[in-house]
Amino acid sequence: MGLSMFFVICILHSAIAITSGSLIMFCLNEINIFAHGVQTAEKLLGSTPHDQLLIQTSNSFVGLLLFVIGFLVFMVAFVKDKEFQSFFAKGCILIHLSMALWRVNFERRLEDLAWDWPRQVVGDILLALSWVFFLLYTWREKYD
Repeated sequence: MGLSMFFVICILHSAIAITSGSLIMFCLNEINIFAHGVQTAEKLLGSTPHDQLLIQTSNSFVGLLLFVIGFLVFMVAFVKDKEFQSFFAKGCILIHLSMALWRVNFERRLEDLAWDWPRQVVGDILLALSWVFFLLYTWREKYD
């Protein structure tokens, strides 16, 4: 039995979300230092103990949410219903394009992260394109 394209895309997206969520929960400071440099990483931690606690709590919840989303996408990978797969793919496209739009409209205004948003927008668009290719593939399969 061959693997369906839906299954493969879901597993890849799941792995990305679970890995990202785990790294955000447990290694965020190291990732920030690697990605942004020491000065920006220190700014992202907050200036007061209260701010630091609030930011760490927020980041932990973001990481946990990504981890849970990755786990849910993993479970969805095993759904065989073609109509559900199409509906799910369309929803994922909408979510990824919404994230790209969010980054363009809001994240680029953050002084410390202003140079980082184009790379993230490209990532969001590539993730959306994977679902677009899935839809094109299934439509081609359906109408051939």
